Amino acid sequence: MPNLRPYQQEAVDAVLRHFRRSIEPAVVVLPTGAGKSLVIAELARLAKGRVLVLAHVKELVEQNHAKYALADMHAGIYSAGLERKDRGAKVVFGSVQSVARADAAFFDGFSLVVIDECHRVSTDGETQYLSVVARLREQNPSIRILGLTATPYRLGLGWIYRRHLPRRLVRTDEERFFGPCVYELSLQSLIRQGFLTPPVLIDAPVVSYDFSRLERRHGAPFALADVERSLSDQSRVTPGIVANIVSIAQERQGVMIFAASVRHAREVLTHLPPGTSALVTGETGADERDEVVRRFKARELKYLVNVSVLTTGFDAPHVDLIALLRPTESVSLFQQIVGRGLRLSPGKTDCLVLDYTGQGHDLFRPEIDEDKPADGAVPVVVACPDCGHENDFWGVVEFGELVEHFGRRCRGLLVDGSEGPSRPCGFRFRFKLCGACGAENDTSARSCERCRAALVDDDRTLRDAMALKDAHVMRVDSMALVESLDRKGNPRLEVRYFDADGQALKEWFFLRSTSDRLAFRHSFLRLHLRRPERVPEVSTPADAVALQPRLRTPAFVVARKRERFWQVREKVFR
Repeated sequence: MPNLRPYQQEAVDAVLRHFRRSIEPAVVVLPTGAGKSLVIAELARLAKGRVLVLAHVKELVEQNHAKYALADMHAGIYSAGLERKDRGAKVVFGSVQSVARADAAFFDGFSLVVIDECHRVSTDGETQYLSVVARLREQNPSIRILGLTATPYRLGLGWIYRRHLPRRLVRTDEERFFGPCVYELSLQSLIRQGFLTPPVLIDAPVVSYDFSRLERRHGAPFALADVERSLSDQSRVTPGIVANIVSIAQERQGVMIFAASVRHAREVLTHLPPGTSALVTGETGADERDEVVRRFKARELKYLVNVSVLTTGFDAPHVDLIALLRPTESVSLFQQIVGRGLRLSPGKTDCLVLDYTGQGHDLFRPEIDEDKPADGAVPVVVACPDCGHENDFWGVVEFGELVEHFGRRCRGLLVDGSEGPSRPCGFRFRFKLCGACGAENDTSARSCERCRAALVDDDRTLRDAMALKDAHVMRVDSMALVESLDRKGNPRLEVRYFDADGQALKEWFFLRSTSDRLAFRHSFLRLHLRRPERVPEVSTPADAVALQPRLRTPAFVVARKRERFWQVREKVFR
């Protein structure tokens, strides 16, 4: 077996460390071209039982098996599409569709299952992957499950795992099939070390499509009808784009063109050189598709147009030009497409990436989980005041200084010792206070984490208040902090909230004692600060007034009648 590259050995070591102390499913993130087959081979060599390697398409099964065989290791294949159903090998490469239909005897003796392209594993409903895992666990409740992927996030879901152990951060608090990511290698690192071809990204080389009017539906791809309509309105653009591709590709070895629809792909094909161009779509028959792919890999064809079928499981190292003529809904799809051109090949020095969509995805940095909360928001780094973890949030920068961010909770992961158990930091930048016990909860929580009391969401708070005769709901237009005196002449802070008509609601805070200042810090400052991790010392009303530029104004204030006055009870921030 060939010697492992340093990062491949690091990945193997990280997997072994995790599975020696836990059976929680784990993820390893390796870019396309990192040599994951050697990682699989080494794990299989060390495994005490049998190893099952799953993939979602026959091309990927065949590709993984072939590269595994190059390491002088024997393995079987279980895939109806490849007309093989080997059972007895220690290592079996299988398609999830075929394995899901296998009889009970097939599942005997496995101690490790590796899922390639594991971002396709979903926890929603009864999927084939979950069915296979359930049958494996029936035979071996302690079976280890490892996922491999280059793009560990999915449109509409976000991150596919919960924790990132090497970086000690929490990716999500939501339920996921995979627990930790135990090892990750960046695309930049592989390129820098010379293991991948450097991409050269060119946005709109001459002219581009305008997809800016396409409606982005959260968690869903662009509607095909909308894309078709947009392309129809821009039909005159396509010939110019294809002519530009052909001109640039004169000195290139292999060109892959990613079209938006079957109709679009056929139009693109009509403008390409005949005899050296071909088209593959989901409608292409299996035999015809295999023949087209074979001819392209043999360089009998130079141009290969495809529609959503060659983004994964396709390996043609000589490809050195990628042309995007389709809108991509997420950076993960963009990375998968570009990855088709980054493998090393003789005579290949770079890979041109021609982007005719104008979308500007970042190849090296995945999108932040949350949708952009406001116009002008940019990615920022915010250190946690409790654990020091540097969080990636959306924020507002003015004159080079971060003045506000929209992070809710620190994503830092606290680890006991070098290999001990981990737990989230838990510091909350934004929170919802429980009225029963005073605990801080996530702003979207429906019940208190501490006492389990029900928490009312903001919209319901406003609806309920508007239904009461003794409640006043104000849409706040502005807020002012001033110093004032009570009837006895004691200094206090007065906070005034104004609506668009100039009507005001007020609340007051005394800051004389330590308990007064702690109450003000907890009930006002932490909620209003644009950067809640930086809570200043406030000893006097004048100190508080000076902070006004650093405070955010609530969208609504709810007050209740108390004798002859209105008392501010709740605030809603947007």
